[in-house]
Amino acid sequence: MDAGSNSISSKKSVSRRAAAPRPALQEAGSRPYMPPLSSGPRNPSAKCYGDRFIPERSAMDMDLAHYLLTEPRKDKENPAAAVSPAKEAYRRLLAEKLLNNRTRILAFRNKPPEPENTLADFHSDAVQAKPAKQRRHIPQSSERTLDAPELVDDYYLNLLDWGSSNVLSIALGSTVYLWDASSGSTSELVTVDEDYGPVTSVSWAPDGRHIAVGLNSSDVQLWDTTSNRLLRTLRGVHELRVGSLAWNNSILTTGGMDGKIVNNDVRIRNSVVQTYHGHEQEVCGLKWSGSGQQLASGGNDNLLHIWDVSMSSSVQSAGRTQWLHRLQDHLAAVKALAWCPFQSNLLASGGGGGDRCIKFWNTHTGACLNSVDTGSQVCALLWNKNERELLSSHGFTQNQLTLWKYPSMVKMAELNGHTSRVLFMAQSPDGCTVASAAADETLRFWNVFGTPEAAPKAAAKASHTGIFNSFNHIR
Repeated sequence: MDAGSNSISSKKSVSRRAAAPRPALQEAGSRPYMPPLSSGPRNPSAKCYGDRFIPERSAMDMDLAHYLLTEPRKDKENPAAAVSPAKEAYRRLLAEKLLNNRTRILAFRNKPPEPENTLADFHSDAVQAKPAKQRRHIPQSSERTLDAPELVDDYYLNLLDWGSSNVLSIALGSTVYLWDASSGSTSELVTVDEDYGPVTSVSWAPDGRHIAVGLNSSDVQLWDTTSNRLLRTLRGVHELRVGSLAWNNSILTTGGMDGKIVNNDVRIRNSVVQTYHGHEQEVCGLKWSGSGQQLASGGNDNLLHIWDVSMSSSVQSAGRTQWLHRLQDHLAAVKALAWCPFQSNLLASGGGGGDRCIKFWNTHTGACLNSVDTGSQVCALLWNKNERELLSSHGFTQNQLTLWKYPSMVKMAELNGHTSRVLFMAQSPDGCTVASAAADETLRFWNVFGTPEAAPKAAAKASHTGIFNSFNHIR
């Protein structure tokens, strides 16, 4: 959250000169009144109405005016008549004597005022009133660093997540740890047996209280973190390890090494409600859109699929759901996925070491909007929730985090500190802090997206309180 940036000051009020009242009995858009040039009673007290100036007859020479108006006409009536040099010289001399270096027909008592450029003055004041927005300071070093021993160095797993209750979960080997960001305390949630481990994925439910844990044995466990109680185990959903998890309200979507994607309704005993078949190899990336209408999946087969909820019931064959788009532009595994928070149909995806690209997609049409070669393996992607910025984490050679300005994709900052590839990233609930876990077995915290606002909005959790109510009788 870019709460550290200066707010735009209010524009200065611009005092405008009140427009002069229009003359009475004048039709809108009618021709302005002009007095006849013939002689008549003179009115020395001619008035000025706004930008209309009435000639002052007392300052006019009517004979001179008549001469100036009729002399050019005589030349036009007889253009063939030759004018001798002597006659031309005589005319010029006569004109100098008569005109006395005067060339105006109409004369005014007072010089008209200069026109006012009110629009230019308003624009100038508005520009001066709007100060330039200061560039946000982005710290180049991590705010905090924690040890993460036995973190599995596997690109295809998802071992880090930050819940809505401000508790971060990380899987280290066969153990899941919880780190409370508010108090800084650490607790152990579970250590699975060797026959089931190691842990291959973790994902918080929307309520910030329950968490799903994917295992190497293909099982998925659901835990209540407030009581450290195992609620249920999903068995038989996959045949191989479950490396990716994603929540959509009460639906837990699981992706496995068997290439299957399964929607599980955790409220019912027989949890499987839909199965997506589209990947031929391990599913390593899963993300639901903010609206919950579209699911993005990436696999080790270099494929990116977009699945739409509306097609689940309309197009099904033998329990299988057809994808909305099958995107084959990446040249390596697609793990990094991030839905844009300010444009619902915009998806960012990142490719592995053989691809190194960040691509942007219109998920309604399936069109690739842009592709940027980052020069290294793209491990994770996160959008800034308050600014048009994208953060990416990378592998060899620099093992850095890169902050990009969207849509220009200009590099705003590169954050270094990890000595091995940055496999996982998670974002704090307020959107300001990013946690990164790398193969160097360290967990680092970066204040890359700014500082929290002074009065953050209260989180609405009412819609997530009843998801697990039925677990009292499910084992």
